[in-house]
Amino acid sequence: MQWQSPEKGSLMGPTPILFIDHAQAVGGAENSLLLLLQHLDRTRWEPHLACVGGPLPRRAEDLGIATHIADLPRLRRSLRAPTDWLSATTSLASLARDVDGKCLYANTVRAAFHAALAARRARLPFIWHMRDFWLSENRPRHLWLDLALKRALCASAAHVVVNSHAVSQCLPECEKVTVVHNGIDTSHYDPRHDKKVFRVQHGIPEDAPLVGMVGRLRPWKGQTRFLRTAALVRRRCPRIHFAVVGGAPFGGADDYLAELRQTAEELDLVDRVTFTGHLHDVRPALAAMDVFVHPGEPEPFGLVNIEAMAMQTPVVAVAHGALPEIVQDGVTGALVEPRNETALAEAICQLIDDPDRRTAHGAAGRARVIKHFDIARTAIRVAEILTEVTAA
Repeated sequence: MQWQSPEKGSLMGPTPILFIDHAQAVGGAENSLLLLLQHLDRTRWEPHLACVGGPLPRRAEDLGIATHIADLPRLRRSLRAPTDWLSATTSLASLARDVDGKCLYANTVRAAFHAALAARRARLPFIWHMRDFWLSENRPRHLWLDLALKRALCASAAHVVVNSHAVSQCLPECEKVTVVHNGIDTSHYDPRHDKKVFRVQHGIPEDAPLVGMVGRLRPWKGQTRFLRTAALVRRRCPRIHFAVVGGAPFGGADDYLAELRQTAEELDLVDRVTFTGHLHDVRPALAAMDVFVHPGEPEPFGLVNIEAMAMQTPVVAVAHGALPEIVQDGVTGALVEPRNETALAEAICQLIDDPDRRTAHGAAGRARVIKHFDIARTAIRVAEILTEVTAA
């Protein structure tokens, strides 16, 4: 019997899809994937997740998602040991056949290279979900190689999903690209959350203005710029406090954290800035903030901006990458030109000085998230792409 799309009246039950992610820790891409898998219609889709060990499979199992531990070797290791690559690809293709998968869905770059070859061996389509500007975290030394590899992945994929229009502009011209913004479960973000909890936990006065940022400890996330901007803001508002929320779930940030603490000392901010480290739940921090700041660039999406808006916290962000797709200047917060710390500080001060504007921007931000960035909307759009690809 020929398989049919569930939309076309098939009585075969939900369609198995093999999702693939290589990360050993749960970052933004993994959180977005887990939300997507949680909200896909289980009467139509049967998600399976192939991943390496660590917290991701445990989180997926808690959501009732079938998980499969897979070996997804690093690309450089595979170049040195092609047999490892061949073995991993063969195992992934066998897994896809074992679960009767109708499509392979790669959530990360390394996963995409494995999925492209495994899908060919299994004679199945694969979807590449691209969430970054480049195939590496930072701007690659050889842009021509980055573009060539992207072109190869685009040619192999049945469809390419990107999380922002900004990311789509960094791909080669391809008719198979669809922008699907990341989403959050807005029902989990209550702007009435007690604003005192975070402040009490970290020794921040309840009546002091609080400006904060959230992000992994990486230079491109903009923590250093945030501290320099904080020093400018403090000149106008001596009572203000600042919070740098975030750690290094993937490791390797001890030196950077030491640099940030040294910068805070040099800027005379030691008694006014709190480094919280990694928080599993950022909602209490976002609720406690009077203004949320996103100072980093380049930013392929920036999910935490949506989370802040959902908590009715106004956002001041750099007008770069995907941020103009999220933040509406003068409506949900402010956008400032890149690398202009004076403008960033001025936008923060204007909001600190105007409680009514903060309230209006916060309300508009939550309304925008509910309308445009709810996970149900994301899941429906991805399901449409899955239907198109598996029915082809």
